[in-house]
Amino acid sequence: MDPLADLLEGPRARGAFLLRTVMAPPFAVEVRDEAPLTLVAAVAGRCHAMAGGTAPRALEPGDVALLRGPDPYTFADDPATPTTVVIHPGQRCAAPDGSPLDMDLGVRTWGNDPAGGTVLLVGTYRMRGEPTHRLLSALPPLAVLPGAELDSPLPALLAAEAAKDRPGQEVVLDRLLDVLLITVLRAHFARSATAPAWFRAHGDPVVGPALRLVHEAPEHPWTVAGLAAACGVSRAHLARRFTDLIGEPPMAYLTRRRLALAADLLREPGTTLGAVARRVGYGSPFALSTAFKRVHGISPQTYRDRAAVAPVPAPPDSGDQAV
Repeated sequence: MDPLADLLEGPRARGAFLLRTVMAPPFAVEVRDEAPLTLVAAVAGRCHAMAGGTAPRALEPGDVALLRGPDPYTFADDPATPTTVVIHPGQRCAAPDGSPLDMDLGVRTWGNDPAGGTVLLVGTYRMRGEPTHRLLSALPPLAVLPGAELDSPLPALLAAEAAKDRPGQEVVLDRLLDVLLITVLRAHFARSATAPAWFRAHGDPVVGPALRLVHEAPEHPWTVAGLAAACGVSRAHLARRFTDLIGEPPMAYLTRRRLALAADLLREPGTTLGAVARRVGYGSPFALSTAFKRVHGISPQTYRDRAAVAPVPAPPDSGDQAV
């Protein structure tokens, strides 16, 4: 299992918010829903996306944008168009003055004109178990993937399915949205000069296999010598190559990986601290607690208690190394 596959193995859409948006100009929709990640696929027409203080990016049919939350973003017919609609948490739709708006146009369809020329497909990951802080920290506020580079039938297929109302449709849409997200992320990282180190190192003949071993079996009692032997290289060569490409030694990466996984597992109801410790390679709950608190500043139990009452941020960002 490579780091990207591992990162997306747990995060899955479950009842994700998915909507066809149909707009006629002038329009400027400011989205303040605080969702962690939103995917916007341009189906027809042309618009502009703006987020995080970045320059406006034009969206042509076939293009897909990734918008990293929880900061707001805007899509508009023109960057100069004043805000016409505001989307608040809970998908509450209002005018800029706060008065409510009803823009429902039918099954999973929303907008200001059913005949509008701009059609967007908006998929919002908003629930526990979906893309986490570790994924979000590897993304810019706004990333646009041109349709020509994506070269996939998925946006059109998802748009067609979104308008249907059949038994099990929610599950179908969740799975299609997940596949589209993975496709876009893979293409984005492949073309990005600032892709995470773990993604860039995937194809390296030395570091790539070592990463896959760490992600497939983080509970294994790995040592640098053991990893090197499994990869068919010397201990010194692995340590040097790994540090050069990833930015930290193999054992430091392994520790970050184990504790990031522990943070995810602690959010699962009914999982004991002992079970989490075993799953991530610590011999006892005490050993896990000591390492977790040293790196993240709070105990596993405190982290779990906070997660039980409200969604909480992931432990402090460890850059693109904690995957």
